[in-house]
Amino acid sequence: MNNFQGPRGIKFFLDTANLDEIRQGVEWGLIDGVTTNPTLVAKEGANFHKRIVEICDLVSKTVPYASVSAEVTALDAPGMLEQGKTLSKLHRNVTVKVPLIPEGLRACLQLRENGIQVNVTLCFSPAQAILAAKAGATYVSPFVGRLDDIGSDGMHLIREIAEVYQARPVDTQILSASLRHPMHVVESAKAGAHVATMPFSVMKALFQHPLTDSGLKRFLEDWDKVKDKVQ
Repeated sequence: MNNFQGPRGIKFFLDTANLDEIRQGVEWGLIDGVTTNPTLVAKEGANFHKRIVEICDLVSKTVPYASVSAEVTALDAPGMLEQGKTLSKLHRNVTVKVPLIPEGLRACLQLRENGIQVNVTLCFSPAQAILAAKAGATYVSPFVGRLDDIGSDGMHLIREIAEVYQARPVDTQILSASLRHPMHVVESAKAGAHVATMPFSVMKALFQHPLTDSGLKRFLEDWDKVKDKVQ
């Protein structure tokens, strides 16, 4: 019997709406959830609500606690609240994603009062992360890659948020987002992120190292030389 009760170390989320990518991640046994949004779903040519349900069904079969972030499109708190409630009813694994703006935090407070998990996204400063925690966010999503794109240090933001959250313990988890390459994942874990969400290409790249490939090749070549002698 598998006694595995939850993630070991940092959680891995896939940032995608592609079912084949998610299915592969599930088969590897490495993903703890999925982040998605209307843009990613549109790329797949799928119906937004239907695809969210499909993703939840896929990941929850093997990871019952999996979080699937589904983003609202309204910009006012009442609209976000209405959309968030609708999304949460699609599946028990849905986490509603709202933007880190005043209306988004108002909606976060109300959604959390209704027992709905919330991912507050588009975080770019420790001050914003403090606000997200104050609003009761389940996750706050600092965008590492986008900060790097403008010449800032995205990983420094992860470290700063982790320091703040440790000084005044909160339940909000740091979800390191906009990860562009494997070192972003490694540095996120070192910096104190609870979750790293990444494209499928980045997750595949985590496996890769030339010495692994050459070592396996040599092992198989050596095995070919002796396998007939094994009784």
